[in-house]
Amino acid sequence: MNIGFIDYYLDEWHANNYPRLLSEATGGKMNVTLAYGHIDSPIGGRTTDKWCADMNIPRAASIEEVCEKSDAIVVLSPDNCEMHEVLCQLPLRTGKRVYVDKTFAPDYETAKRIFDIAEESHTPCYSTSALRFATEYAGITDVGALASWGPYKFETYAIHQLEPIMMLMDSAPQKVCFVPGKDSYTLLIAFEDGRCASATGFDSNAPFMMSLNTGNENRVITVKSDYFGGFIKNLAHFFLTGEGAVPHEETLRIMAVRGAGVEGQKRPGEWIGIHK
Repeated sequence: MNIGFIDYYLDEWHANNYPRLLSEATGGKMNVTLAYGHIDSPIGGRTTDKWCADMNIPRAASIEEVCEKSDAIVVLSPDNCEMHEVLCQLPLRTGKRVYVDKTFAPDYETAKRIFDIAEESHTPCYSTSALRFATEYAGITDVGALASWGPYKFETYAIHQLEPIMMLMDSAPQKVCFVPGKDSYTLLIAFEDGRCASATGFDSNAPFMMSLNTGNENRVITVKSDYFGGFIKNLAHFFLTGEGAVPHEETLRIMAVRGAGVEGQKRPGEWIGIHK
Protein backbone atom coordinates (compact mmCIF):
# COMPACT_ATOMS: atom_id res chain seq x y z
CA MET A 1 0.00 0.00 0.00
CA ASN A 2 1.32 3.42 -0.99
CA ILE A 3 1.05 6.04 1.75
CA GLY A 4 1.26 9.75 0.96
CA PHE A 5 2.51 12.40 3.37
CA ILE A 6 1.21 15.95 3.54
CA ASP A 7 3.00 18.17 6.03
CA TYR A 8 3.44 21.81 6.91
CA TYR A 9 7.18 21.08 6.88
CA LEU A 10 8.72 17.64 6.58
CA ASP A 11 11.79 17.79 8.78
CA GLU A 12 10.10 16.94 12.11
CA TRP A 13 10.11 13.84 14.32
CA HIS A 14 6.91 12.23 13.04
CA ALA A 15 7.75 12.62 9.36
CA ASN A 16 11.29 11.43 10.06
CA ASN A 17 10.14 8.24 11.82
CA TYR A 18 6.69 7.19 10.57
CA PRO A 19 7.99 5.77 7.25
CA ARG A 20 10.33 3.31 8.95
CA LEU A 21 7.86 2.41 11.70
CA LEU A 22 5.01 1.77 9.27
CA SER A 23 7.15 -0.35 6.97
CA GLU A 24 8.54 -2.40 9.86
CA ALA A 25 5.13 -2.89 11.48
CA THR A 26 3.62 -4.20 8.24
CA GLY A 27 6.53 -6.26 6.97
CA GLY A 28 7.09 -3.82 4.13
CA LYS A 29 3.45 -3.88 2.96
CA MET A 30 2.89 -0.20 3.73
CA ASN A 31 5.40 2.34 2.53
CA VAL A 32 5.52 6.11 2.26
CA THR A 33 5.98 6.68 -1.46
CA LEU A 34 5.27 10.40 -1.87
CA ALA A 35 5.59 13.48 0.34
CA TYR A 36 4.56 17.12 0.16
CA GLY A 37 5.93 19.91 2.36
CA HIS A 38 4.01 23.19 2.39
CA ILE A 39 7.16 25.08 3.41
CA ASP A 40 10.81 24.21 4.05
CA SER A 41 11.52 23.41 7.68
CA PRO A 42 12.03 26.57 9.76
CA ILE A 43 13.62 24.61 12.60
CA GLY A 44 15.49 21.55 11.35
CA GLY A 45 17.64 23.12 8.66
CA ARG A 46 16.71 20.57 5.97
CA THR A 47 14.82 21.77 2.93
CA THR A 48 12.00 19.66 1.52
CA ASP A 49 14.25 18.57 -1.33
CA LYS A 50 16.99 17.51 1.10
CA TRP A 51 14.52 15.64 3.32
CA CYS A 52 13.12 13.75 0.34
CA ALA A 53 16.61 12.87 -0.87
CA ASP A 54 17.71 11.72 2.60
CA MET A 55 14.55 9.66 3.12
CA ASN A 56 14.50 8.30 -0.44
CA ILE A 57 10.89 9.42 -0.78
CA PRO A 58 9.84 11.30 -3.96
CA ARG A 59 8.70 14.89 -3.53
CA ALA A 60 5.16 15.72 -4.64
CA ALA A 61 4.64 18.99 -6.45
CA SER A 62 1.25 19.54 -4.82
CA ILE A 63 -1.31 18.19 -2.36
CA GLU A 64 -3.37 17.20 -5.42
CA GLU A 65 -0.57 14.89 -6.56
CA VAL A 66 -0.40 13.17 -3.17
CA CYS A 67 -4.17 12.67 -3.16
CA GLU A 68 -4.17 11.26 -6.69
CA LYS A 69 -1.24 8.86 -6.39
CA SER A 70 -1.60 7.53 -2.81
CA ASP A 71 -3.75 4.67 -1.52
CA ALA A 72 -4.00 6.31 1.90
CA ILE A 73 -2.90 9.66 3.31
CA VAL A 74 -1.26 11.01 6.46
CA VAL A 75 -1.71 14.71 7.16
CA LEU A 76 1.08 15.55 9.58
CA SER A 77 1.90 19.04 10.92
CA PRO A 78 2.02 17.73 14.52
CA ASP A 79 3.34 20.97 16.00
CA ASN A 80 1.17 23.33 13.96
CA CYS A 81 -2.40 22.14 14.37
CA GLU A 82 -3.65 25.48 13.07
CA MET A 83 -2.55 24.29 9.60
CA HIS A 84 -4.72 21.16 9.56
CA GLU A 85 -7.83 22.91 8.25
CA VAL A 86 -5.87 24.12 5.20
CA LEU A 87 -3.93 20.90 4.63
CA CYS A 88 -7.02 18.66 5.00
CA GLN A 89 -9.24 20.39 2.44
CA LEU A 90 -8.38 18.07 -0.47
CA PRO A 91 -7.45 14.82 1.34
CA LEU A 92 -10.76 14.71 3.20
CA ARG A 93 -12.65 14.96 -0.08
CA THR A 94 -10.94 11.95 -1.69
CA GLY A 95 -12.86 9.13 -0.03
CA LYS A 96 -9.48 7.56 0.77
CA ARG A 97 -8.43 6.73 4.34
CA VAL A 98 -6.85 9.76 6.00
CA TYR A 99 -5.05 9.97 9.33
CA VAL A 100 -4.66 13.50 10.73
CA ASP A 101 -1.79 13.76 13.19
CA LYS A 102 -2.14 15.10 16.71
CA THR A 103 -3.13 17.76 17.72
CA PHE A 104 -6.21 17.55 15.47
CA ALA A 105 -7.32 21.19 15.72
CA PRO A 106 -6.87 24.31 17.84
CA ASP A 107 -10.45 24.21 19.14
CA TYR A 108 -13.93 22.71 18.79
CA GLU A 109 -15.10 25.00 15.98
CA THR A 110 -12.13 24.19 13.74
CA ALA A 111 -12.37 20.47 14.50
CA LYS A 112 -16.08 20.47 13.59
CA ARG A 113 -15.41 22.15 10.25
CA ILE A 114 -12.70 19.60 9.41
CA PHE A 115 -14.86 16.61 10.32
CA ASP A 116 -17.79 18.06 8.37
CA ILE A 117 -15.69 17.88 5.18
CA ALA A 118 -14.87 14.21 5.81
CA GLU A 119 -18.45 13.27 6.67
CA GLU A 120 -19.92 15.07 3.65
CA SER A 121 -17.39 13.30 1.40
CA HIS A 122 -17.67 9.91 3.17
CA THR A 123 -13.93 9.94 3.80
CA PRO A 124 -12.79 7.69 6.69
CA CYS A 125 -10.51 9.63 9.03
CA TYR A 126 -9.40 9.89 12.63
CA SER A 127 -6.80 11.52 14.85
CA THR A 128 -5.16 10.50 18.08
CA SER A 129 -2.25 10.91 20.44
CA ALA A 130 0.01 7.88 20.61
CA LEU A 131 -0.40 7.97 24.42
CA ARG A 132 -3.90 6.54 23.99
CA PHE A 133 -2.20 3.21 23.22
CA ALA A 134 -0.12 2.94 26.39
CA THR A 135 -0.88 -0.49 27.82
CA GLU A 136 -0.92 0.97 31.34
CA TYR A 137 -4.35 2.47 30.56
CA ALA A 138 -5.86 -0.78 29.30
CA GLY A 139 -8.78 -2.18 31.26
CA ILE A 140 -9.23 0.83 33.55
CA THR A 141 -12.91 1.53 34.26
CA ASP A 142 -15.08 3.24 36.87
CA VAL A 143 -12.76 6.21 37.34
CA GLY A 144 -13.94 8.54 40.08
CA ALA A 145 -11.25 11.18 39.72
CA LEU A 146 -7.75 11.46 38.30
CA ALA A 147 -4.71 13.71 38.23
CA SER A 148 -2.37 13.50 35.24
CA TRP A 149 1.01 15.06 34.61
CA GLY A 150 3.57 15.16 31.85
CA PRO A 151 6.14 17.26 30.00
CA TYR A 152 6.34 20.53 28.11
CA LYS A 153 4.07 23.36 27.01
CA PHE A 154 0.30 23.22 26.85
CA GLU A 155 -0.09 24.12 23.17
CA THR A 156 1.89 21.17 21.79
CA TYR A 157 2.00 18.53 24.51
CA ALA A 158 -1.29 18.84 26.42
CA ILE A 159 -2.92 16.53 23.87
CA HIS A 160 -0.91 13.61 25.26
CA GLN A 161 -2.61 14.10 28.60
CA LEU A 162 -6.03 15.17 27.36
CA GLU A 163 -6.56 12.07 25.20
CA PRO A 164 -6.06 9.52 28.02
CA ILE A 165 -8.00 11.72 30.46
CA MET A 166 -11.02 12.00 28.17
CA MET A 167 -10.83 8.32 27.26
CA LEU A 168 -10.79 7.21 30.90
CA MET A 169 -13.33 9.72 32.23
CA ASP A 170 -15.71 8.97 29.34
CA SER A 171 -18.02 11.90 30.06
CA ALA A 172 -18.96 15.28 28.62
CA PRO A 173 -16.69 18.09 29.87
CA GLN A 174 -18.47 21.10 31.34
CA LYS A 175 -15.78 23.69 32.12
CA VAL A 176 -12.03 24.14 32.62
CA CYS A 177 -9.79 26.37 34.70
CA PHE A 178 -6.20 27.13 33.68
CA VAL A 179 -3.79 27.72 36.57
CA PRO A 180 -0.29 28.92 35.60
CA GLY A 181 2.67 27.99 37.78
CA LYS A 182 6.42 28.43 37.85
CA ASP A 183 7.62 26.58 34.75
CA SER A 184 4.38 24.62 34.78
CA TYR A 185 0.63 24.77 34.36
CA THR A 186 -2.40 22.88 35.65
CA LEU A 187 -5.67 22.51 33.77
CA LEU A 188 -8.68 21.58 35.90
CA ILE A 189 -11.51 19.86 34.05
CA ALA A 190 -15.03 19.56 35.48
CA PHE A 191 -17.44 17.08 33.88
CA GLU A 192 -21.20 17.24 33.62
CA ASP A 193 -21.63 14.19 35.87
CA GLY A 194 -19.83 15.95 38.74
CA ARG A 195 -16.44 14.25 38.44
CA CYS A 196 -13.16 16.16 38.03
CA ALA A 197 -9.73 15.63 36.50
CA SER A 198 -6.54 17.65 36.21
CA ALA A 199 -3.61 17.81 33.81
CA THR A 200 -0.31 19.31 34.96
CA GLY A 201 2.47 20.04 32.50
CA PHE A 202 6.07 20.93 33.29
CA ASP A 203 8.25 23.00 30.97
CA SER A 204 11.09 20.49 31.30
CA ASN A 205 11.06 16.79 30.48
CA ALA A 206 8.86 14.74 32.79
CA PRO A 207 7.33 11.26 32.71
CA PHE A 208 3.71 10.72 31.75
CA MET A 209 2.09 9.72 35.02
CA MET A 210 -1.39 9.53 36.49
CA SER A 211 -2.92 9.13 39.93
CA LEU A 212 -6.49 7.86 39.84
CA ASN A 213 -9.29 6.39 41.89
CA THR A 214 -11.32 3.44 40.61
CA GLY A 215 -14.01 2.28 42.99
CA ASN A 216 -12.28 1.49 46.27
CA GLU A 217 -8.78 1.45 44.75
CA ASN A 218 -6.25 4.23 44.35
CA ARG A 219 -3.34 3.74 42.00
CA VAL A 220 -0.44 5.61 40.42
CA ILE A 221 0.53 4.84 36.83
CA THR A 222 3.83 5.64 35.14
CA VAL A 223 3.74 5.11 31.38
CA LYS A 224 6.67 2.95 30.31
CA SER A 225 5.14 0.81 27.56
CA ASP A 226 5.80 1.13 23.83
CA TYR A 227 2.78 3.33 23.17
CA PHE A 228 4.19 4.53 19.87
CA GLY A 229 4.46 0.97 18.64
CA GLY A 230 0.84 0.42 19.65
CA PHE A 231 -0.20 3.53 17.77
CA ILE A 232 1.60 2.52 14.58
CA LYS A 233 -0.12 -0.90 14.62
CA ASN A 234 -3.46 0.84 15.05
CA LEU A 235 -2.69 3.20 12.19
CA ALA A 236 -1.86 0.27 9.91
CA HIS A 237 -5.14 -1.40 10.94
CA PHE A 238 -7.02 1.78 10.01
CA PHE A 239 -5.39 1.91 6.59
CA LEU A 240 -6.40 -1.71 6.00
CA THR A 241 -9.96 -1.54 7.34
CA GLY A 242 -11.03 2.10 7.58
CA GLU A 243 -11.86 1.58 11.26
CA GLY A 244 -10.62 4.59 13.23
CA ALA A 245 -9.75 4.11 16.88
CA VAL A 246 -11.33 7.33 18.10
CA PRO A 247 -14.93 8.40 17.40
CA HIS A 248 -15.26 11.90 15.99
CA GLU A 249 -17.46 12.86 18.93
CA GLU A 250 -14.67 12.09 21.39
CA THR A 251 -12.10 14.04 19.38
CA LEU A 252 -14.50 16.99 19.29
CA ARG A 253 -14.77 16.87 23.09
CA ILE A 254 -10.99 16.79 23.42
CA MET A 255 -10.56 19.75 21.08
CA ALA A 256 -13.27 21.64 23.00
CA VAL A 257 -11.27 21.14 26.21
CA ARG A 258 -8.06 22.21 24.48
CA GLY A 259 -9.70 25.30 23.03
CA ALA A 260 -11.11 26.26 26.41
CA GLY A 261 -7.66 25.70 27.93
CA VAL A 262 -6.11 28.08 25.40
CA GLU A 263 -8.76 30.67 26.29
CA GLY A 264 -8.08 29.98 29.97
CA GLN A 265 -4.45 31.02 29.51
CA LYS A 266 -5.76 34.53 28.85
CA ARG A 267 -8.03 34.36 31.91
CA PRO A 268 -6.04 32.36 34.50
CA GLY A 269 -7.97 31.14 37.49
CA GLU A 270 -11.38 31.60 35.85
CA TRP A 271 -13.72 28.78 34.89
CA ILE A 272 -14.24 28.67 31.12
CA GLY A 273 -17.34 26.95 29.76
CA ILE A 274 -16.98 24.15 27.21
CA HIS A 275 -18.60 24.38 23.80
CA LYS A 276 -21.72 22.17 23.82
